[in-house]
Amino acid sequence: MSESRLTTVDFAFLLLFCFIAYKFIVSRAARPRTTPLSGPPRQNIFLGASKTLHDASDASPIYEQWATQYGQVYSVPTPFGTSKTVLCDPKAIAHFYAKEGFGYVKLESSRAVIKAWFGRNVLWAEGEMHRRQRKALTPAFSNAAIRNLTSVFFDSAYKVGSKWDAILESSADGSKVIEVQKWMNGIALDSIGIAGFSYDFRSLEGVPTVLDSINFASGAAVFGLIVMVASQLPIAMKIPNKRNSMMKQLKVELSKVADQLLKKGKEGGLEHDKSIIGLLLKAESGDSDYRMAREDVIAQMSLLLLAGYETTSTSMTWCLIELCRNQGIQDRLREELSQFSSADPTYEQLTSALPYLDAVVHETLRTHPAVEETNRMAAEDDIVPLSAPIKTKNGDTVTSIFIAKGTVISIPIRGLNRSEEIWGADAKVFNPERWLAEDVLSKNAMQGHRHLLTFIDGPRTCLGKQFAIIEFKAALSVLIRNYKFDFESGKEDMDLGKFPGLIDRPKEMSADGPYVPLRVRHV
Repeated sequence: MSESRLTTVDFAFLLLFCFIAYKFIVSRAARPRTTPLSGPPRQNIFLGASKTLHDASDASPIYEQWATQYGQVYSVPTPFGTSKTVLCDPKAIAHFYAKEGFGYVKLESSRAVIKAWFGRNVLWAEGEMHRRQRKALTPAFSNAAIRNLTSVFFDSAYKVGSKWDAILESSADGSKVIEVQKWMNGIALDSIGIAGFSYDFRSLEGVPTVLDSINFASGAAVFGLIVMVASQLPIAMKIPNKRNSMMKQLKVELSKVADQLLKKGKEGGLEHDKSIIGLLLKAESGDSDYRMAREDVIAQMSLLLLAGYETTSTSMTWCLIELCRNQGIQDRLREELSQFSSADPTYEQLTSALPYLDAVVHETLRTHPAVEETNRMAAEDDIVPLSAPIKTKNGDTVTSIFIAKGTVISIPIRGLNRSEEIWGADAKVFNPERWLAEDVLSKNAMQGHRHLLTFIDGPRTCLGKQFAIIEFKAALSVLIRNYKFDFESGKEDMDLGKFPGLIDRPKEMSADGPYVPLRVRHV
C-alpha cells in the first residue's frame, strides 16, 4: 500500500519538475501577452488562489468581492505561477460566449476528463464537430418535441405521489419526514429514460439502476487537487485516483445500458422517431447530415442520460428546500396552481400562463445554478470590449483588453447570478417576486436565457434547456398541488453542506450522503 502511494507521489513530482522546466522555456519566447490586470495576491506558492476558491463552501462571494475590489475584469493567480482572467463585465461576457467553441475552447484537461468518462460527445467536441453534433440532436429538443413529452414529466411526478401517499397512510399525524432528493433523482432519471430513449428505468418503482452503486464523492478531495494542477498541467489527469477509476467503471456500465437501448430502439423501429434515440439511430445508420460511429452514439447517450438526471434532480431538490425556508412563497405558488384541481396544465400554460410558477423555477435556477463556473482557453489572440473602462495593473485606463492565445478565461456563473451589481441589494435572497416586476434588472444585465448564465450562452448554450425547464415546472406543479413541505421538527432552516458529485448537491450537514430530509404532508 505504501509502495503504491510513493509511486504516485514520485510521478506527481516528476510531472511538476517537467512542467516548471517547460514554463521556464516557454516564458522566454517573445509573444504578445494578455493585458496586465489587477487582482488578488498569490496566496499559495504552488496553487495560487485556486485552493482558496476550491475549499470555500461557496466561492461566489469571493469572486464578487474581488470584482468590487479590482474591477469587473481581473486576474486570479493559478497553479505554478500562472493566472486566469476573470470576466464579470456584461459586454465582455457576451463577446466571450459568442466566440465559444471556436475562439474560446475547453481546457485540454477538461476535454481529457470528458473523453475518459463518457467518450467523444457533444460536450467534448469543439468547433465544426460540435456544431454538426449539436445540429443532429437539436430536433429532439424543439418546442414541438417537448410539447409531446409533457405528459411523461407529469406521470413521473404522479408515481412519486403514489409512493408518498402509501408512506403517509402509516403516519399517525398525516406527515412523514421523507428524504426527497432520492425521489427527485427518480423523477429525473425515469423522465429522461422514457422521453429521450423510450425506456423506463422504473427507478421510482425501486428497480436498481447503474447509478445506485456509484459513490460520486469517492476520491473527491484528491481529484479536486488534481483538477487544479491539471488546469495548467493537463498530463496530471493521468495521476491514478479513485474518482477516475470510478467514472471509468461507470462509463463501462452506462455504455452497456446505451447499447441495450440502441438495440431496443432498432427492434422498435425508432430510426425515424424525433426522440434522442431516434436521431442517434439515424446518425449511426448514416441517414442524417452527420454520421456518428457507434462508440460516439453511445458516448452521446451516456452524457445525455447522466446530464439530464443530475442537473434537473438537483434543481428540484434546491427548490423544495427554498420553499421550506419561505412558506409564504410556497403558499402563493399553491394558490396559483389550485386552478388545476381536475387536470394538469398544458404545455402552453406551463410555458406562459403561470407567472408565479415560472418565477419560482427561474429564481431557483438563478440562485442555485448546476454549473458554478465556466473555464475556457483562448484558441487565438482576441480583443475583448468592456461595458465600462477599467484601470490595468499598470494604471492605464482601457475600454477593451487584449487576450493572448493560451490565456485561461473564467466566468463565475453563480457569482454573477447572485451579483448585487446586476440583481440589486437583495441578490442573495430567494425572491421570485423579482421576476414579476417590470424593471427586473439593472442596466448591467447579462445576456443569456432570461439574463441568467445558468444555461451558459452563445453557440454552446445548453441543448436541453427547455426540456429541463418544462420537466421542472410539470413535476413541481404536481408536488405543490398535493403536498406541503417544511423542515422537520418545526425548524425554520436546515444546516446544509455540499455533497461532491458530478455537480455539487445539497445535503444535510450531518449526513454522509446527499440526503435532504423534509417533512411532507397532504395539502
